Amino acid sequence: MALLEVKNLKVDYPLRGAFWSKQKFLHAVDDVSFTVERGETVGLVGESGCGKSSIAKALVRLENPAAGSITIDNVNIADLHGKALRKARKDFQMVFQDPYGSLNPRLSIQSTLDEVLALHTNLNKTERLQRMKELMQMVGLDSQLLPRYPHQFSGGQRQRIGIARALASEPKLLIADEPVSALDVSVQASIINLLQELQKQSQFGLLFIAHDLAVVEHISDRILVMYLGRIVESAPADELCALPLHPYSAALLSAVPTLEKRVGKRLKLSGDVPTPLAPPCGCAFHERCAFATERCKRERPALREIAPRRFSACFHAQENGLFTCGKE
Repeated sequence: MALLEVKNLKVDYPLRGAFWSKQKFLHAVDDVSFTVERGETVGLVGESGCGKSSIAKALVRLENPAAGSITIDNVNIADLHGKALRKARKDFQMVFQDPYGSLNPRLSIQSTLDEVLALHTNLNKTERLQRMKELMQMVGLDSQLLPRYPHQFSGGQRQRIGIARALASEPKLLIADEPVSALDVSVQASIINLLQELQKQSQFGLLFIAHDLAVVEHISDRILVMYLGRIVESAPADELCALPLHPYSAALLSAVPTLEKRVGKRLKLSGDVPTPLAPPCGCAFHERCAFATERCKRERPALREIAPRRFSACFHAQENGLFTCGKE
């Protein structure tokens, strides 16, 4: 059984309105299902506002799902509350996007790590200190820096500390929510390489969230492409980047800078991303899609397997089989 199994997940946010009006909701995540195996890296990619971070927050229960199940190592954490949820948090941790805002400026690095170890382990004070030194070494930092405070570190160093904090409880699942987007390009590669090295050592499952398909392709075994709250394509990373089976995936891929000459035409998108407050009928992507038909305007395609381990929510791909959206 998969380490993480998400089924029909929905995340809604209530909208403020007049007190006499009916409560309305923004559907940030709409009926999303996927899995992450032990030791596997799954990339989740999409434009800003598509619901990626909402999924991440729901997985660690920073947001309560409106519907669906989130099963981590045979435990449905969507149903947990109070002490049971706090106990389960040992198995899943998160690395946040902002390395400047995710660390408490009033706590030293030693206090930050000790807080996690005291909560999730049975180590005594001396053993916790030794574990903190090991964690600092694991992420490439000198253990003598433990007494320092977050403001005394660079952005890349803070993100390494955030990774050390997330790994302190030895989680089975790590969710990295755009962990390199706030960092310089020169630092991004070192953080990605660090995550890969740590995963080889600990064999935790990794959900890596980003909007940069080039970064996701480099680190991921499998990629999920998300658009307006739904997953529109799922495939092994190398296969998706070689042969995208959804026009949105093809557009994302064609926008990635490369030194090599591209085969086929570049697929440009027209118009803006629809608002989740008033999503279009039928396929949410049809207003920007060069392959859209009348059926796309009426019906919403389900995510279906059209080749081994290749899933696409596109009528064109489902009806014509394997095709390259950017080469037609």
